[in-house]
Amino acid sequence: MTARRTSFIAILLLAVITPCHAEDGYRLWLRFDKVGDEHIRVAYLRQASRATVDGDSPVLNTVAKELTAGLTGLLGQPVPLVAEAGVAPGLIAGVWGASALVARYVSQADVQGLQPEGFLITQKEGQLIITALDERGVLYGAFFLLRHMQLLEPVEGIHILQNPKVKLRVLNHWDNLDRTVERGYAGFSIWNWHELPEYLDVRYTDYARANASIGINGAVVTNVNANALVFRHDYLEKAAALAGVFRPYGIKLYLTARFSAPIELGGLDTADPLDPRVQQWWKKKAEEVYRLIPDFGGFLVKANSEGQPGPQDYGRSHADGANMLADALAPFGGIVMWRAFIYSHEAPGDRAKQAYDEFVPLDGQFRANVLIQAKNGPIDFQPREPIHPLFGAMKKAPLMMEFQITKEYLGQGTHLVGLASLYEEVLQADTYARGKGSIVAKVADGTLYGQALTGMAGVANIGTARNWTGNLFGQADWYAFGRLAWDPYLSADIIFREWAEMAFTHAPAALDAIVWMLSGSYETCVRYMTPLGLHHIMAAGHHYGPGPWVDNMSRADWNSTYYHRADEQGLGFNRSESGSGALLQYAPGFRQQYADMDKCPEQYLLWFHHVPWNHRMHSGRTLWEELCWQYHQGASEVTALREKWRSVKAYIDEERYEQVNMHLAIQEKEARWWRDACLAYFKEFSRMEIPPGLEKPKHSLEYYESLEFPYAPGIRPRW
Repeated sequence: MTARRTSFIAILLLAVITPCHAEDGYRLWLRFDKVGDEHIRVAYLRQASRATVDGDSPVLNTVAKELTAGLTGLLGQPVPLVAEAGVAPGLIAGVWGASALVARYVSQADVQGLQPEGFLITQKEGQLIITALDERGVLYGAFFLLRHMQLLEPVEGIHILQNPKVKLRVLNHWDNLDRTVERGYAGFSIWNWHELPEYLDVRYTDYARANASIGINGAVVTNVNANALVFRHDYLEKAAALAGVFRPYGIKLYLTARFSAPIELGGLDTADPLDPRVQQWWKKKAEEVYRLIPDFGGFLVKANSEGQPGPQDYGRSHADGANMLADALAPFGGIVMWRAFIYSHEAPGDRAKQAYDEFVPLDGQFRANVLIQAKNGPIDFQPREPIHPLFGAMKKAPLMMEFQITKEYLGQGTHLVGLASLYEEVLQADTYARGKGSIVAKVADGTLYGQALTGMAGVANIGTARNWTGNLFGQADWYAFGRLAWDPYLSADIIFREWAEMAFTHAPAALDAIVWMLSGSYETCVRYMTPLGLHHIMAAGHHYGPGPWVDNMSRADWNSTYYHRADEQGLGFNRSESGSGALLQYAPGFRQQYADMDKCPEQYLLWFHHVPWNHRMHSGRTLWEELCWQYHQGASEVTALREKWRSVKAYIDEERYEQVNMHLAIQEKEARWWRDACLAYFKEFSRMEIPPGLEKPKHSLEYYESLEFPYAPGIRPRW
């Protein structure tokens, strides 16, 4: 290694390890502070007091930078980057088969089982080795080793081989070119399109670091409600500048494709996917994109949904539209992620059925480089939904999971809700598509039907907030998505503990408290918002706060009353065979779990059944009594969250402690608002009193209905 490169890396080290701000959350989980346990620190020094990265490329230079900076911080002394290894025990990183240094220690047998982007960390002849079949794998191995040390795990005798179980691990940004963010609760978009391509904010690099550290390998930087302008040449140059920042961190850039772009940019009179002129326009556009961005990932498409243009405008199918774009990208290795979040202009009998009805008949008609991207549930990121019926039903086209990291329906930017619990619940749910054990995780990783092209997408929750996510605990959701996209079989509690330990403290009492908060917070939120299978009862437009009374929207399925169907007889949407029949879209083994009102798991009872108010629940309470109990229990659990957070004050720096404390105060107030507003409304139908011992709503139903929030964040722009 040249002296010039060594000096350059030393400067980078200073930039990485020298804090410029107070402990405000900017560093996320990448806090490589000195290991406090001297015994462990000395043990690490024996293994990694020097480092060698064999190779010179953008990604391997990133490996060198991240390893030396991270180790220097953790070990509390400079860790030099040396050109040769073997003089003294140290760390060696390089691509197997391309690194002569790695080849001295690692044999073909050692790397047996390695797959693209996977890595091996092992110890041979006193040397600590990170190797992989490609550069990305080396990068992921480097970040894994740093995390291993952050968690104070032993390094001596280490031998870990890991492969990602999902191929495409992608963040979807609902960011507009004017820097507004649809359903964003952490400020404006971090992408400053006006200043690109000349001005590259350091935040872009820090964003890439954070994603690479948890194995995310793709970013869709524009909103699914797409703007064709992004395909204009000057905007493609801006996108190319972002791709250049991402590339050293192994991240591919993707763009959302507006289906009508050939009309809006190309001057054509149609966007019919079977029109040769349209096909040629997209082929030429793909060539232009790849000239500027050789490693461009591909397109994410929202079509014929919520007013977005699509192939159905011309009497064509989703397969026709997706295949036309896939053919344009195929020569360059690009892929199409075609969203299954669709619903027609006609009022449906049951919106939950539409995606299945439109996509299952097309299974087998999509090109090999097309993935169907489906939300975790059949409606729209509700606090709790049953799994989407497409999971397990699509046997040929690969199905890509779409989770929401931003909390559109889960308290938006203020509520603490550990989404790893939601993700785990969905991924472990059984589709019964090929008998018992056909869990959603096997759909996500392709093992259920032997699919090689797999993916998982997460709708990003970051913005210009100094701590990235607004609510500090929102960082745990970003982290959890990355970890589960890498391995969808991980436990939520393991993820919570990893994040808490890296973001806050190693103190056992504080860790236990923070993990307890995260672990129970999802169920708490469901209880005070939409217990027992209720869904889509938020206020209209901004989706902030309760609105079970909403019934004046232009579409039937935009109204809350469409979903809860409260009347004097009972509550809930009958989706059984005697109702809309949506339950019939699932495999027989799944249907058997939910078909009988008396046996249906109560967390989905009102999703699948219209239940009498006096129906006896498992607790012995009537439906009305249980509904009241759930709402009150949820609100009281938020109070318990606040109390638990107070118990860790001595372990947390003041600034971050106060950030969380203030947001918990908002959550406590809003949990009671949800409780009181919903019970005041449903009481009008049950004609029953709040059970003794439970607090009655503080205000009248008319008061709750009168509340307005014209400037609530995350409102969809009117194009």
